[in-house]
Amino acid sequence: MANQPSTDPYPKHMREAIKKVEATRTRRMSEDFPVLSADDKASLLKKFHPDHKAGELVDIKVGPSKGEKSFKEIESVIQAYSRVDPKGFDLSKIDFDVDVLVIGGGGAGSSAALVANEAGAKVLLVTKLRLGDANTMMAQGGIQAADKSNDPPSQHFLDVMGGGHYHNFPELVKALVLDAPYVMKWLQDLGAMFDKENDGTYITIHGGGTSRKRMHAARDYSGAEIMRTLKDEVINKGIEVLEFSSAIELLKDEEGKCAGAILYNMETEEHFVCRAKTTVIATGGAGRLHVQGFPTSNHYGATADGIVLAYRAGAPFVFMDAIQYHPTGSAYPEQILGLLVTEKVRGLGAQLINIDGDQFVYPLETRDVVSSAIIRECGERSKGTKTLSDVYGIWLDSPMIELKHGKGAIKKALPAMARQYERCDIDMTKDPILIYPTQHYQNGGVKINADAESDVPNLFIAGEATGGVHGRNRLMGNSLLDILVFGRRAGKNAAARSKDTKAGKLSMNHVDTFHKELKSAGIPEDRISPALLPDYRRPETVERQKGQVPLSGRV
Repeated sequence: MANQPSTDPYPKHMREAIKKVEATRTRRMSEDFPVLSADDKASLLKKFHPDHKAGELVDIKVGPSKGEKSFKEIESVIQAYSRVDPKGFDLSKIDFDVDVLVIGGGGAGSSAALVANEAGAKVLLVTKLRLGDANTMMAQGGIQAADKSNDPPSQHFLDVMGGGHYHNFPELVKALVLDAPYVMKWLQDLGAMFDKENDGTYITIHGGGTSRKRMHAARDYSGAEIMRTLKDEVINKGIEVLEFSSAIELLKDEEGKCAGAILYNMETEEHFVCRAKTTVIATGGAGRLHVQGFPTSNHYGATADGIVLAYRAGAPFVFMDAIQYHPTGSAYPEQILGLLVTEKVRGLGAQLINIDGDQFVYPLETRDVVSSAIIRECGERSKGTKTLSDVYGIWLDSPMIELKHGKGAIKKALPAMARQYERCDIDMTKDPILIYPTQHYQNGGVKINADAESDVPNLFIAGEATGGVHGRNRLMGNSLLDILVFGRRAGKNAAARSKDTKAGKLSMNHVDTFHKELKSAGIPEDRISPALLPDYRRPETVERQKGQVPLSGRV
């Protein structure tokens, strides 16, 4: 280690910091983890969690959640004008006429489409990118399900409620944990392959905030395995799918029920009218809005489109002032800044280590507590390691996994993670990796009931676009479970409702009403949403191209 070759992926000052991590490794193997009391945790969250940073929340001035607060980046798309002129758009030509319209092609949308199709409904699934291009595909660590003899769903229920600081809606949590074992069986029957013992028993591990080992995984590409299974099934069932097609406005009928959407083909720039007896929104979260300037682990299309459309239609929010920051996003090297380092790394024994070589927080505390501790360590305590790009981070001592479980443990349990770093010439079996919190999940969203229905009749919502399931903090593994439980419920109930629904006259009166509210509140008319895609242009380019970008205009 004294004479590092010139190809060392870490600069000299970071290599010196790594030596301190290595020097304390033997001691830390038998050292007790730091313990925080409930009061300590509350104080840590209040002082260091980004949700509590002064000046970042603004008032929502219009719509059903008027008077509540959200972050500036999210408010800017919520309180914005439609891409469609509600008075001038022709709704007389119906391009698609279906029982169930599913908006979103990730795990929640695919689940909804499959169950609705199985119930005999005519289904159209539309997705802004390709089928499967979603956060589901990027999920790594696993999916929770209480399906072992020592772990009743009631124990899972208590863990979820505690992780969400008891702000969760109990009826939603009940649905989540009771459906979980059936979801696992459904996935297995469809062909999903999870890690198992030689006798066929599921291998399960702990996640942050869990009292039992109930995390089921497919190595460290669990979401990809689930999405592969669902995508294949959607294709095999012959469900109609429109790719590269965004829903840019919901439609209602004369009775105020959701009746479909206006679709926008992002390749041909054509607009289509879809009439649907029921609609399911499964568009995911808002990571690509980069709240407070954080990097994100989210896929390219996560721009809060579904919550924007649902809100204009009259569906209220819950907890839109709560964002989850995953404690371990990559902080180095620059080309993978913000990419997820799965919680499974900590679940297998890696510790969080500051510049002195000391661990400062129990690595499997809840995500909000661990994130806050890391932010404190890099900020107030000046215990972080600085990169050449002036980014600070904390060491995640991944070689501890090999010491605890034997040589080869990382490549066996974390093959995708190992490859992610190998591409950057970093061997995480030998060197620790530098991490810092990354924007990961939208805890809040549209309010739903246990049937996955919003306050707008015939509008169902599933997955990250909803709020209430996880309270103000989600536990690892409950997002993959959430999308499947409520995706299935949305599909089932949307299909059943469609049998008793007649398609009425299509209208965008609700959009016109929303526009009037925006004008009365003084919201500038150059705000247009949904965003569809993140805008990574430089400010000077934005100024130069004003009025010239196809996706920024209205029709």
